[in-house]
Amino acid sequence: MNHYKRRDFLKLGTGFLAGFAALPVIGCNNGTAGKKDTEAEDVYVPAALAAFGLQLYTLRDDFPKDPKGVLKQVADMGYTQIEGYEGDKGIFWGMSPTEFKECTGSIGLSMVATHCDINTDFEKKAAEAAEVGLKYLICPWKGPQKSLDDFKRFAEEFNQKGEICKQNGMRFAYHNHDYSFKEMDGQLPQDVMMANTDPALVDFEMDIYWVIAGGQDPEAWFKKYKDRFRLCHVKDRSKTPVEDNGKNSIDLGTGSIDFVKILKTAKDNGMQYYIVEQEFYPNGTPLEAAKVDGEYMKNLKF
Repeated sequence: MNHYKRRDFLKLGTGFLAGFAALPVIGCNNGTAGKKDTEAEDVYVPAALAAFGLQLYTLRDDFPKDPKGVLKQVADMGYTQIEGYEGDKGIFWGMSPTEFKECTGSIGLSMVATHCDINTDFEKKAAEAAEVGLKYLICPWKGPQKSLDDFKRFAEEFNQKGEICKQNGMRFAYHNHDYSFKEMDGQLPQDVMMANTDPALVDFEMDIYWVIAGGQDPEAWFKKYKDRFRLCHVKDRSKTPVEDNGKNSIDLGTGSIDFVKILKTAKDNGMQYYIVEQEFYPNGTPLEAAKVDGEYMKNLKF
């Protein structure tokens, strides 16, 4: 999610292949199910995602106008999960938590997480989110800082929020942008936050796009911090990026990011939720982009 917009909101069967063993698709929310052939252990058979989601911020121009109507369109595109964001009508967009759950459940959608303003009524948000089965509350943005001490302070804040989420039977996570992958005083702020947060309380949502925009290798981070990145934003980046990164987000499959390779590494290192997000729409409307992205995810195997 782009930072200048966030400031305004503060804001995944069984199939058979001849000659191969049965390949069970892991249940909802647990990544992919590819595995090695039982007779040829060096052969990896890729599998499709059993579930994938959409970050509703992708549809920020349409969703607030008609939440229920847009959610129905999202379900019709093949998404089974959604990740929300907080607007002026809260994290449930003017509906009660129960009403929102009934709305999404009736059309086959599960809201697994939401980005939210963690500075306002956090305990209430955690209780309401847990009441209707959300798995995560996520901090979407902190912004560039003047010193590493600021990121250490954020880490302590995340631990506190994580404890509140734990008490409610859910989890807390932080969503990155590029600024935490840019060196300060010989260190990367992302390392500082990960080193100073308790893995029992705090997870991380990797926005793959922003890691690459920050000049870093997502696979290296998945391997370095195994089981810390539990959610990810699947967002492609233009092959000919311009200086304004807000305009480099592009339809999945048309950009420069090798998601088959990266998401395989993510899954091998603990990834659970695969959430589509797109911020710029050079080939059509946001709804058209979400449909293209959904088709890409249906056909993605790793």
